[in-house]
Amino acid sequence: MKKNYVLDTNVLLHDPQSILQFDDNTVIIPIDVIQEIDQFKKELSDRGQNAREVSRRLDALRQSRSLSEGVALPNGGLLRVHCGGIEDVASARRQNGQADTNILRVALQIQRDEPDKPVVIVSKDINLRIRADALGLRAEDYESDRVGLADLYTGQVEMALPLDQVQALRQGHRVPLASGQGAYPNEFVLVRPEDPSGKPTVLARVDSTCSQLVPVPDMNMGVCGIRPRNKEQHFALDALLNEELKLVTVMGKAGTGKTLLAVAAGLHEVLIRKRYKGLLVSRPTFPVGKDIGFLPGGVEQKLYPWMQPISDTLEFLLDSAGTLGGRSSLRELWRSGLIEIQPLAYIRGRSIANHYMVVDEVQNLTPLEVKTIITRVGEGTKVVLTGDPYQIDNPYVDSGSNGFNYVVNRFRSQPIAAHIELCKGERSRLAELAANLL
Repeated sequence: MKKNYVLDTNVLLHDPQSILQFDDNTVIIPIDVIQEIDQFKKELSDRGQNAREVSRRLDALRQSRSLSEGVALPNGGLLRVHCGGIEDVASARRQNGQADTNILRVALQIQRDEPDKPVVIVSKDINLRIRADALGLRAEDYESDRVGLADLYTGQVEMALPLDQVQALRQGHRVPLASGQGAYPNEFVLVRPEDPSGKPTVLARVDSTCSQLVPVPDMNMGVCGIRPRNKEQHFALDALLNEELKLVTVMGKAGTGKTLLAVAAGLHEVLIRKRYKGLLVSRPTFPVGKDIGFLPGGVEQKLYPWMQPISDTLEFLLDSAGTLGGRSSLRELWRSGLIEIQPLAYIRGRSIANHYMVVDEVQNLTPLEVKTIITRVGEGTKVVLTGDPYQIDNPYVDSGSNGFNYVVNRFRSQPIAAHIELCKGERSRLAELAANLL
């Protein structure tokens, strides 16, 4: 049965292509949503970019037919902009929630006009969904790009092989992978011997063609004074130092070492192996807790609090290694010009070639924002995304709809990408307990 989907403003701002995600049903946009979109389009943020894209898309669609009558969509659906309403919920109107109230009004009128067609309000606003339910309306979250944590690809599996193949891997040889084992490209494998009395396990990786297992080299020498402390960190370093992999996603709770490993590998590739022109580190600027307001000073002073975690990581690496590429202080590293730290707001419009690029805290980004970042990548650049979907500060995404999960899910079958989930906290015993208990 076909349905009428009434979209809230936050759905369009989250994904400007959302109008195409409802199959052959009717998508209805209340006129109040258009007015709210107009308020955001002047922003220089990603939200403003999305608002402008929504406006351009709707303007292109109206060229063929009036939006109030309904315009056919490429997926077989129908799009309408609704301008009417009824007064049944007028008493619920509030100064700060008038647009939400009018969305409810539109949904009630459509339900009354078309009783044989179910009406569904689609919103990422929990309170609006609750109000809709109280009025007897069906309401849903926008979930076309949602990837639940329980379904998220972990990037690693366990596999039992004959003893001779395990020994071959231990000696540095590749072994064929059976076609029925169903692995993803660059998936990491803990290989166990089929015979329980055999030698201990071996770490391996599925090659990009899914036809062979490749032994993971010994990473105990470490990079920049950092040595892996568990098998997941061995896997992560192998992916981070693999020049053939152009996109690596590293997931882990606080203290698992995801940012430290990514930055250490980037410095090693830039300063020691000299495979890239420089290391570019970026992260979103979302405060934890209440925002303290505007920060004084120029660009560098304003960015200092947001980028301080990266500086802390670099200082830790200097303390561990003594010197990095012949430089023994953080100031010398900055002066070398080989390390660049930028907020994500400055990434749009750039074309970044021949760089090792680390983007931290990606769980706070929307899928479209992550797409914007990756599409900035030029030839010869490697991108590393780190994130913890359990620790989100952005009020507009959650553990299932954030951009990090979206990228992991979309790229898991690509031969130039790899993903690894770090499980054990190594920062300190207290940090590990806090991550597990709080």
